[in-house]
Amino acid sequence: MPLVYLLALAVALTGMTVLDRRFGLFFWRDARRAAIVLACGVAFFLTWDVFGIGLGIFFRGETSFTTGLLIGPELPVEEILFLALLCYLTMNSVGALRLVREASRATDGERS
Repeated sequence: MPLVYLLALAVALTGMTVLDRRFGLFFWRDARRAAIVLACGVAFFLTWDVFGIGLGIFFRGETSFTTGLLIGPELPVEEILFLALLCYLTMNSVGALRLVREASRATDGERS
C-alpha cells in the first residue's frame, strides 16, 4: 500500500485535467500562462515548506500510504504532486468562477 497516496494524487490531478479540458478553465484557456502560474505556485509552496521544515514547524508524517521517498529532509516526493494539485484546483476554481460570471453577465444582458 505504499503508493496509495501517490496514486490518489495522480487520480485527482487527472480529474482536474479532465475538468480543465472540458470547460477550458486554465491550461486550455492559455497553456503558456497556466504553466508559468502553476510553476510559480508550486515553487512558492515548496519554498514555504522548506522554511517550515527548517524552522521545525513541518514534519513528514509516518504512514504506510506514502512511498517513503524524500526529496529533502522531511519533504516527501508526494508533496510536489500535492502542491501541484492544490495550485491546479485553485486555478480551475478561478476559471470556473470566471465562466459563471461571464454566463451571468450574458444572461443579464439578454434581460435588458
